[in-house]
Amino acid sequence: MNLIDRAKNILFSPKTEWEKIQGETMPHVKMLTTYLLWLALIPAVAAFIGWGVIGHKVLFVRVAGFGLGIRYALMQFVSVIGGAYLTALAFYLVAPHFGAKKDFDKAFQLAAYCYTAVCAGGVFYIMWSLSFLAGIAGLYGLYILWLGVKPMLEVPEEKVTNYFIVALLCMVVISIVLGAILGAVTGVGATLV
Repeated sequence: MNLIDRAKNILFSPKTEWEKIQGETMPHVKMLTTYLLWLALIPAVAAFIGWGVIGHKVLFVRVAGFGLGIRYALMQFVSVIGGAYLTALAFYLVAPHFGAKKDFDKAFQLAAYCYTAVCAGGVFYIMWSLSFLAGIAGLYGLYILWLGVKPMLEVPEEKVTNYFIVALLCMVVISIVLGAILGAVTGVGATLV
C-alpha cells in the first residue's frame, strides 16, 4: 500500500477503493504505523505553523507563540490517533447489534480511512481564518464512512442506514468529548476533530 496513492484514492474514488481495501487484512497496529500516524502529521504540523509561527490577530494584537503552536499540534495529533481508536472501538462494539462483522482490525481500517479527510483538511490549520474549512473537509469523512460500512464490516443491506446513523452519532460524541478533554489538558480550548 502506497500511502499517498491510498489517501488520494480514498478521497477521490472511495467507492472503488473500498472494494480494493475490503480484501486486505491488516492488523490495526500496522495500519496505525504505515498510514494513520503519517497522515496525522498534516493537521499537527499545520496547527503548529498556524498557531506557533503565523498566529492570528485579536483586536490588532498578533497571537502566536512556540508553546501555543506545540499545544495545538499535540492536540491535533492526539485527536486524530485517539479519535480513530475510539471510533474503531465504537464500530467494533455496535457491530453485533446490526448483524455486522465484529473485527477490530477492519473497524480500525474503516475509522482510519474515514479520518483521511480530517487529516487532509487539517492543512487549513495553517491559517486561523481558514481553519473552519478543516471541519468542513472532515464532513467528507462521513461520506467515506457511508461507502465503507458495508464492504468493511459486512453490514446487511437492510441495516446499513441504521448502522451508519449509530456510527455517526458515536463519531460526533467521541469528537466532542475528546476535543473537550484535550482542550482542558492543553489549555487551548476544545476543537472538533
